[in-house]
Amino acid sequence: MARNDRSGLDAPLGRGTTRPRTPQSRDRFGRFTEWVARAMGTPIFLALLTLFCALWMFYTVLAEANGWWRFDSAALGFTALTLILSLQASYAAPLILLAQNRQDDRDRVQIEQDRQRAERNLADTEYLAREIVALRMSLEERNAQAVTRDVLRQELRALLADLDDDQDGDATDTRTGPIPTRPRLPRP
Repeated sequence: MARNDRSGLDAPLGRGTTRPRTPQSRDRFGRFTEWVARAMGTPIFLALLTLFCALWMFYTVLAEANGWWRFDSAALGFTALTLILSLQASYAAPLILLAQNRQDDRDRVQIEQDRQRAERNLADTEYLAREIVALRMSLEERNAQAVTRDVLRQELRALLADLDDDQDGDATDTRTGPIPTRPRLPRP
């Protein structure tokens, strides 16, 4: 018996069956680096980073003055904040470079595809140009051989004269006997 294979989207899933999982992208880290590079280049990121630094300094100064629990010292020049910002910058630079490398690879592929497309377009254009030239040459040749009325009349008169000569000569065909004659047409 033939097995009915309906694994497409038009077939409902039965109990216990699952759709095949799509393979996970192996370039998840590359997409993450692009996301980081895009996010760091936005005004929202800069505003949030500025707000974070302002809140950090405000809390640190306020905590020091009131004796609250503090995790950074304003007297030491906000050492923890400087370390956090340095850490963020040390990770941001390589992530942005990785995102740029991925973009360069995509650009390189796109340039190659554009070059191939341009070569195909050039070949097609050259072919069409050759075809147009061939058509133009055949039209010029055809126009050079144009038959005028006078030439056509002379040719027709010559053919009628040949037909008249054949009818006058009592021509016979050796296989079938005499050739039937046609009535003579008046000459124009």
